[in-house]
Amino acid sequence: MRVLFSCTPAIGHTYPLLPLARAFFRRGDEVAFVTAAGMAPVLFGEGFTLLPAGPMPDVLFAEAAARSGRDPAADPTPESVAAFFGDVRLDTTAEEALAAARDWAPDLVVNEVFDLVGALAAAELGTPLATVSTGPGAPPEFLNAIAANAAPYFTARGLDAPVTLPAGRWLLDVCPDALGPLGIPDGVTRLTLRPEAHRGPDGDVTAAFPPPAPGRPRVLVTFGSHVADPEMVLDLLSTLAEGSDAEFVGTALPGAVPDPRLVPFQPMVGLLDGVTAVVTHGGAGTVLGALSLGLPIVVVPQGADQFVQAAAVTAAGCGVATAPGRPDPEQLRAAVHAVLTDPRFAAAAAGVRKQIDAMTSPDEVAASLAAAI
Repeated sequence: MRVLFSCTPAIGHTYPLLPLARAFFRRGDEVAFVTAAGMAPVLFGEGFTLLPAGPMPDVLFAEAAARSGRDPAADPTPESVAAFFGDVRLDTTAEEALAAARDWAPDLVVNEVFDLVGALAAAELGTPLATVSTGPGAPPEFLNAIAANAAPYFTARGLDAPVTLPAGRWLLDVCPDALGPLGIPDGVTRLTLRPEAHRGPDGDVTAAFPPPAPGRPRVLVTFGSHVADPEMVLDLLSTLAEGSDAEFVGTALPGAVPDPRLVPFQPMVGLLDGVTAVVTHGGAGTVLGALSLGLPIVVVPQGADQFVQAAAVTAAGCGVATAPGRPDPEQLRAAVHAVLTDPRFAAAAAGVRKQIDAMTSPDEVAASLAAAI
């Protein structure tokens, strides 16, 4: 069987697809990704075929901001987000992706929930589509706006357009019930898909840091793969260490000054080794990766859908959310102290982990989809 994965060209939209893509690959199926050529380093070593199509996010963000008058990352509104995922991505990527998909001729297309390129390809080819969620998702007004902006690209080809998202015949939902899974449109079958902390293609679980001192909690500060300015993270590490017995380590983008507390952003499974709690911007992959190991979280949202993750973590009781943007030192220290000392947060995180453990494994989902088609 030939399985084509389609995703927005960003780590946060690609990583949720990898466990299922690897499961298909283990079955002996042919697996390809259609996304920007700049994502090649992310997919390197996986054994998948890359079908390059469209530009990277810097181009997409600039064009979406020009069309909507707002930055869809820093200032997400239904209009700016719909311009990014609906208009701009289809304008810049669809034709190239459709040509590649026709040539590759998949038996199944798998997209991530915000990707309309894969949905359009599946509709035009008459190929079944399965959609992977990336977390709690986005409020309905955002999902409806994206679908509305994308609709003309479908109807111009005589195809039925999705009324809302997710657009697939199946929703492969990585979100445990405690975090509020996506709504399910009529006619869509929901299957759970167990999320996991990202690991490299060889399954390496090498710890990113030396083991913590016995009896001393370690807190990971990670703001993901795009917003982690090294000086900002180092400043946060120093701020958090004031008056605390915990050890604080962090990740940053390349170019950081040498510091034993800081490493480049890398597979999450190694970063979380020996960690007691996580401070994060609230990327869905970081949140779900931490909770898959039962770790409580402090969310400091910076933009995009991070406010959704912040609200979900707070509602589930497995962490604390601070005010968005650059965190207030006192507020941040208080939040970290709370998740380290109040057992209710650890207990709630452990409860979410149990839910995640009970979700369907990627291998089982791959087998179910293969049997269905």
